[in-house]
Formats: sequence, C-alpha cells, structure tokens
Amino acid sequence: MDVEHSGARISYTVAGPSGTPVLLLINSIGTARELWAPQVEAFSRAYRLIRYDARGHGASSVPSGDYTIEQLGRDALAILDAERADTASVCGISLGGLTAMWMGVHAPQRVASLILANTAARIGTVQSWTDRMALVRERGMSAVADLAIPLWFSSGFAQRHPATLARFRSMIEACAPEGYLGCCAALRDEDLREAIADIRCPVLAVAGHADVPTPVGALQFIHERVPGSRMVTLDAAHLSNVEQAEAFTAAVTEFLGSSRS
Repeated sequence: MDVEHSGARISYTVAGPSGTPVLLLINSIGTARELWAPQVEAFSRAYRLIRYDARGHGASSVPSGDYTIEQLGRDALAILDAERADTASVCGISLGGLTAMWMGVHAPQRVASLILANTAARIGTVQSWTDRMALVRERGMSAVADLAIPLWFSSGFAQRHPATLARFRSMIEACAPEGYLGCCAALRDEDLREAIADIRCPVLAVAGHADVPTPVGALQFIHERVPGSRMVTLDAAHLSNVEQAEAFTAAVTEFLGSSRS
C-alpha cells in the first residue's frame, strides 16, 4: 500500500487482526521495513502492525533535497490517517526513534506509547553527518556499508551470523544515495534534547551495551528526561531488534501489555 505526502510516495505494509491496537514500526537510516522481520510474527498476533519504508528508502519514493524530522514524522501521521488509526504505539530504531520522539512531542494525541530503540534525542553532530554525506557523494553506498555494518552488529554476532550481515549490507547498498543523503540532513539538523521533556505517554527506551552510534548514555538521557519512562539494556550493538531479537520482542511485548493495562 502507498500514501502520498509532502512530495513523496510512502510504501507500507499492514498485518494482524483488524480492530486491535495499532503498532507502527519505523526503520533506521539505510534499512527498510525488512529490518523488523524478526518481530512481525509476534507483534502481528496482538496488534494491527504497520511497517513502512521511510522516504528515500526501500519501496518509498526518493524526493531530491534535504529532508527534515518533521517531514518524516508527518509521513508517519499520513499513514495513520490513511489507515484511519486515531492513535498508535510507535516503535523506532535510530532515525526511526528520533522520528517517533518528534511524534510524541508534536502529535501527542496520536501516540499511545513510544518504544525508542538505539536512538538519541540528538544523534551525532553536524560535522559527523556532513562527513557522512561527503562519503556518500565521493564513494557511494558500498562505502557506507563498510562503515555501518561493524557498528550495527557486535563482532561476536557478526562471526556467528554472516548471512544476516550480508543481507543488511545488501539493504544498505540498495538504498538510493539521494534518499540516504536526505535522511542524513534530517539527522544533521534535528535536536530534541530539550523538547522530549514534554512527552507524557508511556515510553520504553531500549539501549544496546555495544552500541557506538547511540550509546547507553543517550538512552539514559531520554529515560531521565521523560517522566515515568522505562529503560532496558540488551547485549547488542546498534540493531538490537536483530541481534537480540527474542529479548527485544519480549521487552516490547511486556511494555505494550503493561502500558495498555
């Protein structure tokens, strides 16, 4: 399915029984909705599960120019509108987590709860994203894959699961450079460190012990500033939902169940 919004066509998939609460999953930069494959079966049993490709990624269209986190957040809201979902629990990793935070701050009436995984209210620096954008322009997405894969997965996981690494490398290399650059600009320009104190819905922060791009301290920052939030730390690097799939799924399932009750 597709929805048109702000000059982009956003591609999404819906699974699970109608009439159940909506759970919206938002991918990280350089990935697509397939990121969530380990969670689909479990989450779609109890939730109306919506996965989508962020603009510039996967099967979504690739508008030229810089994107913003507001634009990405409003893309997510457009999907909820298309599915006639008044509210949703929103789970995002990295860029997806920052997008989810924007929704919690600026569209609180649409957000039932937030799962903010391997993310930060400010991810990286202006310089780090400027450097990343230069890398894309000079050397292409294969160079991004060389940089990202060792950060996304711990060395132990990488040795045990070479096929998973190959699949995610292919995902990065298939990402349109223009879309990746657009999302780099969104990450370069957004800072929600002050704003997240306004979030009032239930929040679960998920950290990875070995996460370098968004370390444990970044999730601790969110946990300390969002009233009533919870935090769990998994034995994983940046893509904790893949490296620790069962533990991630269990933590999110328990959180969603308790926040609903």
